[in-house]
Amino acid sequence: KFGLPQIAIRQLEIYTTAVLLATMRPPLPPREEKWRNLMEEISNISCQNYRSTVYENPDFLAYFQEATPQAELGFLNIGSRPTRRKMSVGIGHLRAIPWVFAWTQTRFVLPAWLGVGAGLKGACEQGHADDLRAMYREWPFFQSTIDLIEMVLGKADSSIAKLYDEVLVSESRRELGAQLRRELMTTSMYVLVVSGHEKPLEGNRSLRKLIDNRLPSLNTINMLQVEILRRLRCDDDNHKL
Repeated sequence: KFGLPQIAIRQLEIYTTAVLLATMRPPLPPREEKWRNLMEEISNISCQNYRSTVYENPDFLAYFQEATPQAELGFLNIGSRPTRRKMSVGIGHLRAIPWVFAWTQTRFVLPAWLGVGAGLKGACEQGHADDLRAMYREWPFFQSTIDLIEMVLGKADSSIAKLYDEVLVSESRRELGAQLRRELMTTSMYVLVVSGHEKPLEGNRSLRKLIDNRLPSLNTINMLQVEILRRLRCDDDNHKL
């Protein structure tokens, strides 16, 4: 961020602006204790949804290994440490960077949004939709959180993730992928309910344009990666490396 003069100046401008805004116009705390309690409820629902999928679903680990290039990435000498803390195939021993990176490769970005939709849906179904909208308008912390998730949803692509499933995942586990894609749609729907936007990144058109401009190249790279992974996994010699 400071390697080139123009980029370094831009970074310093961002930092200076943030400090000035926080000093001269401090962000408002939650307006009501009710908001904190609602956040706690959303957190509990989200956590349970995440853990029930990642740790309690017996098919998830095998699905993750098939649907993403996590195993292949582990053979690349591009990190300072091994991808796992211990010689175990479990999710718990996988380091955070390869865990997120593997899902980013497939454009599913699952760790960033899984559980969010369930939490927001639960709050809305309990009649708190208006409270969530008020929290988004008046509570900067909550607004920033929703905006970050909306940014991730703008980068995710269910159709590309589906392509990985169709080519690489065993037929018996494809239903899990379909369930997760439906969960992605649910998350997007409820995030937009809270933000009041019609589509992700409606409030950040410059980022939306940047993402759209790179899609032709990125989609091609994803399709090539899927085919390369298919060939690698069909090559008996590859498994001997």
